[in-house]
Amino acid sequence: MPYTITPTNLPEVLIVQPKVFGDARGFFYESFNARDFESATGLKVEFVQDNHSLSSQGVLRGLHYQIQHAQGKLVRVVTGEVFDIAVDMRKNSATFGQWAGCHLSAENATQLWVPPGFAHGFLVLSKTAEFLYKTTDYWYPEHERSLLWNDPALGIEWPLPEGFAVPLLAAKDAAALPLSQAETF
Repeated sequence: MPYTITPTNLPEVLIVQPKVFGDARGFFYESFNARDFESATGLKVEFVQDNHSLSSQGVLRGLHYQIQHAQGKLVRVVTGEVFDIAVDMRKNSATFGQWAGCHLSAENATQLWVPPGFAHGFLVLSKTAEFLYKTTDYWYPEHERSLLWNDPALGIEWPLPEGFAVPLLAAKDAAALPLSQAETF
């Protein structure tokens, strides 16, 4: 099997570890193969958009979700390292408001599957990080929402890099709503 799949504490959020073939020349791996992904996860997903971001150390992007046109995301890092988070925004879920997180890096080639109905964000731990993700629906700015990264109700344990008392945030993320006021699914 080209993937090892590990459920997180949120069973629908999956750590996806592709099989990496390496030797003295470098490495090769399939970052995504629809047939193998479905076989390994039981999920038949269709991606419609690929996104690529570059961020510097201490940048926190998120926690983002789309209240309509909810996106599933398969995320990975190709340069550097991030701490990646998914938060369950499904009001009727047994895990509503809970989070799962993992370290994604170019070195570990780990990916995270974030299903529709979850907020997503990441904190850059390395000097810079290039972050790639596939989405199951298009970006609709009018439906995008931001969940407050440091909401005490979430209790996310962000591993801020040395020298950062708070992360670097976009204005929309600094003005994000706590879970108690956020729109949910």
